[in-house]
Amino acid sequence: MQQHLQHPVFNVIASVAANRQVQAFVIGGYVRDLFLKRPSADIDVVVLGNGIAFSEEVAQKLKVKVAVFKNFGTASLKYQNLELEFVGARKESYRLESRKPIVEDGTLEDDQNRRDFTINAMAIALNKENFGELLDPFNGIQDLKNKLIRTPLDPSVTFSDDPLRMMRAIRFASQLGFTIDPAALEAIKSNRERIKIISGERITDELNKIISSKKPSVGFTYLFDTGLLQIIFPQMSALQGIDYINGKGHKDNFYHTLQVLDNIAENTTDLWLRWAAILHDIAKPATKRFEPGHGWTFHGHEDKGARMVPKIFAQLKLPMNEKMKLVQKLVQLHMRPIVLAQEMVTDSAVRRLLFDAGEDLEGLMLLCNADVTTKNEYKIKKYRNNFELVKQKLKDVEERDNMRNWQPPVSGQDIMETFGINAGREVGIIKNSIREAILEGEIFNSRTEALKLMIQKGEDIGLKVVAKIEHN
Repeated sequence: MQQHLQHPVFNVIASVAANRQVQAFVIGGYVRDLFLKRPSADIDVVVLGNGIAFSEEVAQKLKVKVAVFKNFGTASLKYQNLELEFVGARKESYRLESRKPIVEDGTLEDDQNRRDFTINAMAIALNKENFGELLDPFNGIQDLKNKLIRTPLDPSVTFSDDPLRMMRAIRFASQLGFTIDPAALEAIKSNRERIKIISGERITDELNKIISSKKPSVGFTYLFDTGLLQIIFPQMSALQGIDYINGKGHKDNFYHTLQVLDNIAENTTDLWLRWAAILHDIAKPATKRFEPGHGWTFHGHEDKGARMVPKIFAQLKLPMNEKMKLVQKLVQLHMRPIVLAQEMVTDSAVRRLLFDAGEDLEGLMLLCNADVTTKNEYKIKKYRNNFELVKQKLKDVEERDNMRNWQPPVSGQDIMETFGINAGREVGIIKNSIREAILEGEIFNSRTEALKLMIQKGEDIGLKVVAKIEHN
């Protein structure tokens, strides 16, 4: 292991350990990622003694500042591109109503026992006498080889003590492409109600990490199968299932959503585009109807879904800013390019989509492409061909009419000055008339043509021109 500890910071820690006559070990994620050959800049150091005092001496030698968190018994420092956290070895016990442990000083064995998973319980000695020695009491190395998430001790106790570990188990499985040990999986199912003592922010932090993984469906399948999803995100679990009437069924919208999420994850790491994939059909259960002679319909699910987005974001403690508005917009518009791909496309329909999507057009097109989950090769080919036509049409219309991020060529101020009126209903009527005329292709998107129409519409509603406005 010594070749993995070449960074000078490890020698500094070893010299401080010798000077203070205590033992120190690097433990947890840094060790795990060494074996996974994943880059890691976060180093957790456990000290058999006072972790804070130890960190202060390390910081002095490295000539950096140390941040002390006395309530948690930890200290951290930054050195070059690394972040180091120091803590004294400890053992923990828990009360039923809280995930905050009662902490006592402990041995390295105690510290490893309290770790969440075997792959995070491995430690490497940083002491002169055994520098680089791997201490792996729970065979975490073998679990890494077997791609297995397993707890060091009884999984039911591990998850009941700190229920957030259930989310972390699923997150690691999703991030690393591992499977969860059957005993741990059963323990998550039996302890799932305990997740209710965890704050929404902590749950959503883990949820976002699952969504950000290479294949997010792995995590969501575990969340659903264990019953956690039904507690933390019931609107999504409600998508699961197929109803039949007169032998006609609809697709399972939960598994369709997971496929759309995986599809979009292949093309973007943008968390909010992935959230749009998760929520694009969220209102299908609420809008599901069976029409005799036709079958199942979900009319208006995009409108209702867009209205559901703010409530879901608030419930999950997600940001209520432009990120939420982007997701809401994409949910609202996600059917539009598909409809254009299936019908004869008019320039007016294309202009309206450019106008409504604005700078988020690329994200919308990514979502729509991801929404194709049929296994029928003929349908896929037909859809893709139509979709390419729509993309070309969008490009052509945009180049000609300059509709993206459209700003009206005539402002409200122009209208008020031309007709000598104050802000009010008439200004709105004229502005809407100009916008509609441009979108319908009745006039070109230019200031000259818009000013002509402004005067005509103003006179139509009884206004008189009192000033001439510049065309530039």
